[in-house]
Amino acid sequence: MKITRMAALIAATGLAMSGCSGGASGGGGTTIRISANSVKGGKNSSGAEWITDYVIPKFTAMEKAKGKKVTVRFEGTGVDDAPYKQKTALDLKTGGGADLINIDGIWVGEFAQAGYVRPLNEVVGAQVDRWDGLQQIPGPVQNIMAFDGKKYGLPSGTDGRVVFYNKQLFAKAGLPADWQPKSWDDILAAGRKLKSLSGVTPIQLNAGTAMTEATTMQGVLPLLVGTGHEIYENGRWLGDTAPIRSVLDLYRQVYTSGLGDPRLQQNPQGRDESFQRFSKNKVGILLESDYFWRSVVNPKGGIDPMPDRDKDVGYTLIPAQSPGKGIRAQNAVSMSGGSGWVINPHTKNASLVWDLLSFMGSHDAVKDEVQRSAVGISPRQDVNAELLGGDPLLNFISTKVLPITDVRPGLAAYPQVSTALQKATGDVVAGDSVDKAVKAYQQNLTQAVGGAGHVTTG
Repeated sequence: MKITRMAALIAATGLAMSGCSGGASGGGGTTIRISANSVKGGKNSSGAEWITDYVIPKFTAMEKAKGKKVTVRFEGTGVDDAPYKQKTALDLKTGGGADLINIDGIWVGEFAQAGYVRPLNEVVGAQVDRWDGLQQIPGPVQNIMAFDGKKYGLPSGTDGRVVFYNKQLFAKAGLPADWQPKSWDDILAAGRKLKSLSGVTPIQLNAGTAMTEATTMQGVLPLLVGTGHEIYENGRWLGDTAPIRSVLDLYRQVYTSGLGDPRLQQNPQGRDESFQRFSKNKVGILLESDYFWRSVVNPKGGIDPMPDRDKDVGYTLIPAQSPGKGIRAQNAVSMSGGSGWVINPHTKNASLVWDLLSFMGSHDAVKDEVQRSAVGISPRQDVNAELLGGDPLLNFISTKVLPITDVRPGLAAYPQVSTALQKATGDVVAGDSVDKAVKAYQQNLTQAVGGAGHVTTG
């Protein structure tokens, strides 16, 4: 999008640019500004309340005790992600914007490559790496706000993907209640046993473009890291390669042998229908994020509540293709998303803004944020240990999944790459051979990322 079009959109939504502050305020102190796409009583309301009701008064009081007069202003908005991203990018490009900015982790690489953000230790200094809070954030979770091996910010929340399974159906099929698959073959074997049950879809593995990003994050990418590879490696996107073919071949085995329902993957409401089927004991195995547990089958206010969720819904780690074959030689894998905070490289008071950011990432501040939030999984293991003990799945995500998880590449081309992956799985589900689907994917990928020079093949 050209700058003129961006400016027009920003003006239309009332999001005017302003210069980066962080300088002296009228009262002789220092003013720093926080920006996030959240607003009290609107979008991400709990986040806005946390900043205004906890972070600002606590931090300014802390600075006052040091003899410093600091004013913190929160500039919250409650718009769609696209205009918020466009405003933020334009602010950073032109030297404006707040001192501390909340962005989606998926934007980090794109912003870094454009020069809009810089690594934290370049903006602030070596004190970033000495911050004790990093010891509480697993390395894979830190990567939500990292790119090319460098930290550009601190994560503020995350999630994880697991394999859910229906224990009632498992019992009927003679499968164990404490099922722990060690490979893709183990999942297929369980699916074949579930196939003997009338009216049951053994495996729901999201596929096709109708499921949009759920296909990529709950299907393709966790399977791909289970082969030991990421979709973006060594500066190139993974094209027609053995790992991509292996993932598509698993889709072929699921959907050409009656283990999955191809019609669900072509239905715009197919994901929701798969949730309904699971809650009614009609789906045996489902790869999903903790959203499924929290918001779908939750007996208290879930979309498709299961009264005995904690007893009837099992969950286990997503196995690598075979033991030890996952990324970092892991036996199990996952994918996580999330957002976080970056420091505007144009700020006039980087050290003070880092003091604010590290305070926001401290144990007490994060604990307060989680207690206000409906999601509840924080980047900090110590906070999760205190607050998630009463929820078995969220505690499982925190202790077992986050240390082994992986994240999407935060690059501008990723949405188009994701669509190409979705289409490839949809082609296989529709009956195309893996060879035909992967060749079409290669063409779509090459076009999406700007040429064959950006794609790994072979």
